[in-house]
Amino acid sequence: MSSNQPDFAPLLERAVQSALKGVQSIANLKRLSGGASQETWSLDGIGNNGTTPLILRRAPGGKVVQRSATAVSLATEAKAIRLAAAGGVPVPPVPYVLQESDNLGPGYLMGRVEGETIARKILRDAQFADARPKLARQCGRVLAGIHAIDKAQLPELTVVPPRAQFDQYRTIYDTYDYPHPVFELAFKWLEQRLPKEPELTLVHGDFRHGNLMIGPDGVRAVLDWELTHIGDPAEDLGWICVNSWRFGETHKVVGGFGDVEELLAGYAEAGGKGMTAERVKFWEMFGTLKWGIMCMTMYQAFATGSDRSVERATIGRRSSETEIDLVNLLFEKRD
Repeated sequence: MSSNQPDFAPLLERAVQSALKGVQSIANLKRLSGGASQETWSLDGIGNNGTTPLILRRAPGGKVVQRSATAVSLATEAKAIRLAAAGGVPVPPVPYVLQESDNLGPGYLMGRVEGETIARKILRDAQFADARPKLARQCGRVLAGIHAIDKAQLPELTVVPPRAQFDQYRTIYDTYDYPHPVFELAFKWLEQRLPKEPELTLVHGDFRHGNLMIGPDGVRAVLDWELTHIGDPAEDLGWICVNSWRFGETHKVVGGFGDVEELLAGYAEAGGKGMTAERVKFWEMFGTLKWGIMCMTMYQAFATGSDRSVERATIGRRSSETEIDLVNLLFEKRD
């Protein structure tokens, strides 16, 4: 290791040596920019068998911190990813979960999957031209695999039925006392169409650009499982359809690269059952409203001084974009 490595590097090297057979040292340890709530580090394990590309995902500063009510622990993330891998879902391998004796704080090691997560490149660069027409169907198949994971094998997760999630965001919105007439209309539309008793499954919770590793061949890995929970599986399909995740390619409803019909076809091909365009539309509407309220939360953090970063202020202003999206959804006609 070079002398300019972070203080925890020797501890990490010992953990990697004990966890991965044949690895004798680590190199190229560097902090990655991705990941708003956790630290993400890239490193290589060096041994007789060559180089093992790795990612370390751990708590900020290696300290246990109070996380949001919707975020699971890093150990739970790791277990969910391992179960997804066993079910054939494309995810990075997780060879090791940090132990208390490692003195590195909560976290886990996973394999480093090559590819791209930046939407602008995925949606526009020539190297992804062949992949783009396939992505919606691939995403449908991947989501069917996630939703098929046996709940009995899962760690303890929060159960969030549609009504509970609706009430949660209604309460957050009301707390701010900052009326948005379009949001009010969307709440009424959603309440009239709340799913009664959908079958609840494992839900990824943030299935969209930024959390999908894409290569020229398509989806290579599903990342960032911190919002995983038990809920309506249609939530995942609707979330990737939210216009904010299309990054300007608004004519392609699914992530800016495909159509809902392709998403549903892939879902059915992989054994997903009971999914309809109407269910996806409900969760697209809900996801749009949810993101708008999340943007309000960002603004409140800036306005109250709890987080005066430019990022919070900038994202906070995007609630107006979601109002336009909601109007278009409320009055659109899809063939």
